[in-house]
Amino acid sequence: RNKGERPMIGDRVYVHYTGKLLNGKKFDSSYDRKEPFVFNVGKGQVIRAWDIGVCSMQKGEVCLLLCKPDYAYGSAGSPPKFPPNSTLLFEVELLSFRGEELTEDGGILRRIKVKGEGYNNPNEGATVHVHLEGRCGDRLFQSRDITFVVGESEDKGIPLGVDRAMEKMQKGECCLLYLKPRYGFGKEGKAEYGIGPNAELLYEVTLKDFDKAKEFWEMDLTEKLEKGVQVKQKGTQYFKAGRYYHAVIQYQRIVTWLEMECGLGKEQQQAIHALLLVAYLNLALCYLRLQEYAQTVENCNKVMELDSKNEKALYRRGEARLLRNEFSLALVDFRQVLQVNPSNRAARSQIVICQRKIREHHEQDKRIYANMFQRFAEHDAKVHLSNCVLHYHKCLLGFH
Repeated sequence: RNKGERPMIGDRVYVHYTGKLLNGKKFDSSYDRKEPFVFNVGKGQVIRAWDIGVCSMQKGEVCLLLCKPDYAYGSAGSPPKFPPNSTLLFEVELLSFRGEELTEDGGILRRIKVKGEGYNNPNEGATVHVHLEGRCGDRLFQSRDITFVVGESEDKGIPLGVDRAMEKMQKGECCLLYLKPRYGFGKEGKAEYGIGPNAELLYEVTLKDFDKAKEFWEMDLTEKLEKGVQVKQKGTQYFKAGRYYHAVIQYQRIVTWLEMECGLGKEQQQAIHALLLVAYLNLALCYLRLQEYAQTVENCNKVMELDSKNEKALYRRGEARLLRNEFSLALVDFRQVLQVNPSNRAARSQIVICQRKIREHHEQDKRIYANMFQRFAEHDAKVHLSNCVLHYHKCLLGFH
């Protein structure tokens, strides 16, 4: 890390410590456990003295924190370990720290420079007013105030990573976002900003204000159906542009709004059924393009709960299973496609591929097992020869 850099609010920090009472009695030590203590600083996961003190440290620094009761366990203490009004002494070593991961794959790291106000966050569909500064390496390529809708940042040339971070921010917050390529401008880059393919980006984002969208429980069914048609069109627009993550966001909104709805009459029930069917089918196709095959299978299964003989769902599930090397399962899916539509030539071609892959897999297994049995046989022969030689020598020496 850069010289002099210190943890920011929300950073994941790794420390070793020893805690003592003022009389010198040790009450805890991570050194004794032989593993560091890990927490997110500034989030109230530790006593206030630690949140304040650790934020002032640099990597590798060892410091003493003298923690008065108001910054430790207060007038009540924490019996029996800490009596009321205890002042505590900690020796703390800051081993390392890194930003808060906002995604499971570590593609978006957030570091909070200025904490926001209150506890409200923008939601999907909220209108946000932000100031952005975007950097690639040392070059500032973007600095502007902008308003956009969460889930639709692509319309304003703002990368997905900034969009996804909005739902974690509070009004007034200023944070740094470290974006991997898939959450930046991806393999295409962004020519208008001079960003090449697969570039990592750094954004400094200040959330100046926001207007929340209606939550799904605040809408009646008529409104959900109307908005469902709108976001379906938006999702299709993103899909055609190759913006599959943005398309997923739109189609997932339909699922959130309607998956628990039943409808009051036949017309509403049919409308719900049609929108959910399209949403699940398109989610499956998006995830197929994103090479997230487990999600493809899951959404195809959802389609078939609504329509057990849906040709597209069967075919897409077969594709995903084939790409996961689940050849036998894929073969079953493609055969079911032909039962629904015997003239589907693509399914016939996939069946040929599945059958070839299954044969190749069986041949490979046969070679593996043949080699394995050969090694076992050679080992047994060596053991047998060794025993024979040992027996011969015993006989020569007169042992029986």
